[in-house]
Amino acid sequence: MNFLRGVMGGQSAGPQRSGAETVQKLCDRVASATLLEDRRDAVRALKSLSKKYRLEVGSQAMEHLINVLQMDRSDSEIIGYTLDTLYNLISNDVEEEEPEENVHKPSSEDLAVQYTEIFIKQPENLTLLLSLLEEFDFHVRWPAVKLLTALLKNLGPQVQQIILVSPMGVSRMMDLLADSREVIRNDGLLLLQQLTKGNAAIQKIVAFESAFERLLDIITEEGMSDGGIVVEDCLLLLVNLMKNNSSNQNFFKEGSYIQRMKTWFEVAEENLNWSAQKVTNLHLMLQLVRVLVSPVNPPGATSTCQKSAFQCGLLQQLCTILMATGVPADILTETINTVSEVIRGSQVNQDYFASVNAPSNPPRPAIVVLLMSMVNERQPFVLRCAVLYCFQCFLYKNQRGQAEIVATLLPTTIDANSISAGQLLCGGLFSADSLSNWCAAVALAHALQDNSVQKEQLLRVQLATSLGNPPVSLLQQCTNILSQGSNVQTRVGLLMLLSTWMTDCPIAVTHFLHNQTNVPFLTAQISENLGEEEQLVQGLCALLLGICIYDNENSLENYTKEKLKQLIEKRIGKEIFIEKLAYISKHELYSRAGQKPQPSYSIPEQMLLDHEFTKLVKELEVLIIKAVQKSSEDEKKEEEVKKSLEQHDSIVSQYKELIREQDMQLNELKKQVTALTTQNEQSQTTITQQAAQIQQLKDQYNLLKIQGKPVDSHHHMHNEAAEINGIQPKADMEEIGRLQEELEQLKKQHGILEGQLAEKDLIIDKMQMSQISGNKDTDDCTDNSGEPTAAPHKELETLRTLVQTQAAEISQLQAKKQELENQPAAMTGLGSGDVDSDSSLRRITQLESRVSALDDENQKLKGQVKVLTEEKDSLDQQMTRTNNTVVILQTDKSRLQQEVVESKKEQDDLLVLLADQDQKIFSLKNKLKELGEAIEDEDDMESGDQDDDDYDEDEPN
Repeated sequence: MNFLRGVMGGQSAGPQRSGAETVQKLCDRVASATLLEDRRDAVRALKSLSKKYRLEVGSQAMEHLINVLQMDRSDSEIIGYTLDTLYNLISNDVEEEEPEENVHKPSSEDLAVQYTEIFIKQPENLTLLLSLLEEFDFHVRWPAVKLLTALLKNLGPQVQQIILVSPMGVSRMMDLLADSREVIRNDGLLLLQQLTKGNAAIQKIVAFESAFERLLDIITEEGMSDGGIVVEDCLLLLVNLMKNNSSNQNFFKEGSYIQRMKTWFEVAEENLNWSAQKVTNLHLMLQLVRVLVSPVNPPGATSTCQKSAFQCGLLQQLCTILMATGVPADILTETINTVSEVIRGSQVNQDYFASVNAPSNPPRPAIVVLLMSMVNERQPFVLRCAVLYCFQCFLYKNQRGQAEIVATLLPTTIDANSISAGQLLCGGLFSADSLSNWCAAVALAHALQDNSVQKEQLLRVQLATSLGNPPVSLLQQCTNILSQGSNVQTRVGLLMLLSTWMTDCPIAVTHFLHNQTNVPFLTAQISENLGEEEQLVQGLCALLLGICIYDNENSLENYTKEKLKQLIEKRIGKEIFIEKLAYISKHELYSRAGQKPQPSYSIPEQMLLDHEFTKLVKELEVLIIKAVQKSSEDEKKEEEVKKSLEQHDSIVSQYKELIREQDMQLNELKKQVTALTTQNEQSQTTITQQAAQIQQLKDQYNLLKIQGKPVDSHHHMHNEAAEINGIQPKADMEEIGRLQEELEQLKKQHGILEGQLAEKDLIIDKMQMSQISGNKDTDDCTDNSGEPTAAPHKELETLRTLVQTQAAEISQLQAKKQELENQPAAMTGLGSGDVDSDSSLRRITQLESRVSALDDENQKLKGQVKVLTEEKDSLDQQMTRTNNTVVILQTDKSRLQQEVVESKKEQDDLLVLLADQDQKIFSLKNKLKELGEAIEDEDDMESGDQDDDDYDEDEPN
């Protein structure tokens, strides 16, 4: 005990020991002492020395301290001292006391990392520490929480992996949130913050351990936005759990937790007490909403959260804060950014935002109020950027909103008594502030994004530049300001607007090229050797000139595609043009602008490129390079290839149609074959039954004959059997009559088919005559239809053969009919008993076989008639297609002849006009000579005209 007193500061008679010796002595006592009290005192002494002699204690006592945690688990006091000592060694938050010796030692951070590595080298140590979290004793649980937090701060990923495989590790940490002691609960929040950083697996486990429910309850208990630092810690943990974790975001949405967020933003208008903590809390709450609706999330997840935000009233609450007074600038800016992402790409939310009005007198739309802030140079830079982002999100995939914005610029919808969004954008576009120019140009470009209708509508906008001067178009005014050499930011904004406007809008390209000064200005800008600041402007000029080539309809003779490409080759050079075009994608701000939709710049001068415009450049760059490098011959070849492909597609479609028809016919024939097969099987069954009955009758007859009964009785029995089988003389006569009627019908059908055959022969003769006369168009059309010319001849031959066969079968049927007509007498005799029973049975058998044969032949004839009818319909369809093609070709021929006549007439009119003009010029010259004009003046004028012609030769004709 005297030793401990010396260590703790008491007087000692012996010489003073060094720190390392003292630590070594204490470590020996911890390792060798048998009494728990001695070990506890030694650990307490190490704790007191761990700040001043951190290196010595850590290097010598670490192993002994871990053994204490394992061996003395039952004593909470020594466990608490041990955990405090380890925390002093591992944590960077503890301020070290400088030792007396001025010796170079490792830094505090290096020592913390080294001791952390030593501690987690054995995963069992971390598992032991996690088990100590179950202890309710404050002196054990609290230092364990702090030690785990320090370990995660120093080597987070390694510690996370050990905790992830530790059974019940995360659950024990989640139990800290339910501790009634606030200090443990609050430090548990800090521990979970460190635990969930950058590890999606642990984030999911924590979320499924009811973290959302517990955290939202704590936020509500602490007073929501009016709460203290605990609310901030809860919000930071929620952001950690859901940022870049779509699974947790979906779990949060499905748990209806978005609805509980609405109450966070119920800020009373009279509440002007915005403390620093409240600002921080609201900022994190808005950030949490943005995590749920971020543009980088999967589109389906974002749209679902946007829908929930609207349905539960969260969007309405945010718009209330947006229009409220007395809101701090940073909260207002973050609210604008949050509303932007809640409405981005959601038509319902965008429509609601368009209906929001500011509480002013008279009420103004929220969009107009925000745009007033954007074009006001006295507003903070971050606020103006937020308003621009909000306007872009409002117009994103919102053609209805785009139409409403453009409509405020059209002459028919302008209201002189109110300020509209279009007027604010025009005012910002032509103001003296370059940032306002850029923001207005980008905002107007988003009103035209992927909307060709509004691009054409914007061409109607006329601007009054000054009193007494005629109005000019918006497109012309933009080019005028561009050519005046204004600020780089202004020119970049105007060039982006013009490029977006003219892309996929040939009419706008024509309007742009109609001004004779625009193309020379662009070529001059591209060909000059300017500094790095002007390289982006040169690249955008090259892009704009490339769009004039790519989307050119060749409606202006002087600026066709070919002439513009010749101009580039002569004035600039194709290689230099492509190099200047690449300046855009090589610019340092290009990749930064393409990362995310929100413009995030620290200074106004960096706002040069827009996110959506970078996508447009990426699409157009390849297309423009191909268009510039392509020669006229290549274009002609491509057009020919396109035409051939179109022809091929039409032929393929015709063949597909033919194959489809044949498939339908084949399916119908298969059904008919199936039905006929079934009918045949039924007929065979019937015949088999009748044969069995006839054999039975024969047996009965032979039996009666043997018994010696008279013939009349035999005949009577035979008649009874015949009645049983349904074969009576009267029925036979009816069958003969029916067969006669069918023969008459077949004769009529035969006559009709012969008439149709004669008509088709006449049509074929006409077609042959037209082929002999050289009607090539008809031949081509017949070939294109996919059916050979020889096919009708073969079909007709087949028809002739079938008709001849049918005529032969009809003749046979007539002969059979004659035979059947001769049967009544014999059958009558059968009834009177003049003929014996054997002959009667034979006649009955013959009659049944003939009736069956007649039925089969009748079915065959019906099938042949149906086939002939179908073939006739097919030939009619072929002739209809041929006639339609001939009519179309004749119409095209007459139209072309009419166009030739009109062209000749116009040419004659031009020749007459030219002759009249020459006559007038000659008469005017004579008048000049009569008035005494000097010949020298005429020579000067001619030389001046010659100079002008020489200058014009440099421009494209």
